[in-house]
Amino acid sequence: MTCILALDTSTDAGSVAIWQDGKVLEDFQLLPRQQAQALLPQIKNLLNKAGIELKQVDALAFGRGPGSFTGLRIAAASIQGLALALGKPVIPVSTLEAMAWTAINAKGASQVLTLLDARMDEVYWCAWQAEEGWPTALVAEQLSAPEAVNLPVLADATAAWVLVGSGAGYVDRLASTVTTKLTQQLPTLLPSAKAIVHLAHRAWLKGEVVDAGEAIPIYLRDKVTHGS
Repeated sequence: MTCILALDTSTDAGSVAIWQDGKVLEDFQLLPRQQAQALLPQIKNLLNKAGIELKQVDALAFGRGPGSFTGLRIAAASIQGLALALGKPVIPVSTLEAMAWTAINAKGASQVLTLLDARMDEVYWCAWQAEEGWPTALVAEQLSAPEAVNLPVLADATAAWVLVGSGAGYVDRLASTVTTKLTQQLPTLLPSAKAIVHLAHRAWLKGEVVDAGEAIPIYLRDKVTHGS
């Protein structure tokens, strides 16, 4: 039996999920500035619900960013501590990819623009295409001003795009070449441990794991903002 524990605290939400041979349990809560206090109880409660002990987990996954600096540090530190104590491998998962996975599998999107508010008048973003239910990145994950966001030129130029994430608040500043291709906006769609654990299981099957010391956040920005 394969068992993977995943967590995410990259936004105002705090979520934990467990994969048990295709069955997924998740605890997702909006916990602005409370993730650090709530995370361990969430893990404990979900393990109890799944009827397993922490030592039975085969691997640990987390949302590695981009996202809130504070939230990413909480997730990385928690995963590192658990991985070291248990001697288990870690699977870092992109938060933008997790958002794209949800848009594809829960909303039926085929092309997704993930946009997270990065503060300082910038956004974290990436463009994705669905391939058999999985998101494939069409560009590198980036940090930029909203005006610099662009969509790749695809063979089907008429294909519709779905915009997901808190960065939708900047939609009025996106280039017309982007907004004219958007057919739906999902501004409240956030990264989740459920999406992360599905992506982590796929990575696990490919052997894409790292040691605890390599479980580091991906900020996309070197400058840490106060209160992030």
